[in-house]
Amino acid sequence: MGRVTFDLDDLRSYVTGIELGSFARAAERLGRSTSAVSAHLKKLEQQIGAPILRKSGRGMVMTEAGETLLGYARRLLELNDEAAAAVRGLDLQGTVRLGLQEDFGETFLPQVLGSFTRAHPKVRIEARIARNAELIDWVLKGQLDLSLAWDGGISTPFQQDLGRRMMHWIASTNFDLSQWQGGDEPLPLVMFDAPCLMRSAATNALDRAGIAWRIAFTSRSLNGVWAAVSAGLGVTVRTDAGLPSGLLRLAPGALPALSHIGVVLHRAEENPSAAIGRLAQIVAERIDG
Repeated sequence: MGRVTFDLDDLRSYVTGIELGSFARAAERLGRSTSAVSAHLKKLEQQIGAPILRKSGRGMVMTEAGETLLGYARRLLELNDEAAAAVRGLDLQGTVRLGLQEDFGETFLPQVLGSFTRAHPKVRIEARIARNAELIDWVLKGQLDLSLAWDGGISTPFQQDLGRRMMHWIASTNFDLSQWQGGDEPLPLVMFDAPCLMRSAATNALDRAGIAWRIAFTSRSLNGVWAAVSAGLGVTVRTDAGLPSGLLRLAPGALPALSHIGVVLHRAEENPSAAIGRLAQIVAERIDG
């Protein structure tokens, strides 16, 4: 068999389509026609010698070969983008003060900052994990250059909406919800200390449904919330950002439906330095992806 050299444009079409859940949306995102994206997928299948997608109901799902390709494609694209950023930003330097919600701290933070610092070793990053109100306050006071926060209805002069994430009821795998369904005991909740956007979303949804609840555990840290939920002390409400592997999202209908919550990147200045602007771009791309 001859050597196979994948085209990065083909891989980008494939990865974008999988991440967006639609190759039509991928074509729009990449500024290409749907026929061009289809041609990219067909070329990949010809090079591999096996299908990477198969029909499932009205949609498409990855084959085993497609799942394997996806992992390598992501790594190749990340390395390509990192190399391009490093070459273009050889002289990038300075300090960037970044704040973000704890939900993004464990996985998103090392991924983004690791990639950024490898590409721009002369830039110094100071990162802080905090609650929404603190993040926004520090941006307004000029104590942070960038803050990645949930949309709680508080605006700053220079902000960028980065889409919305679904909120979910989350519990441990051994949590028996049935004993609180239709019973007299209030549903135990594990939450952040008030005020908290997702705490309010949870209690408001339960109140509208006429379901009794009680706060069984509160914490000022997300790790404390995850630990209490893992111990079976109750259920909580978060997005799937940073969700530990030992916890699960409750099936739709198990508890009242929840809505989406927006993600916003706040900037302290309208025209920040090149280093701040570059990190803001990377954060936006990663969240959007």
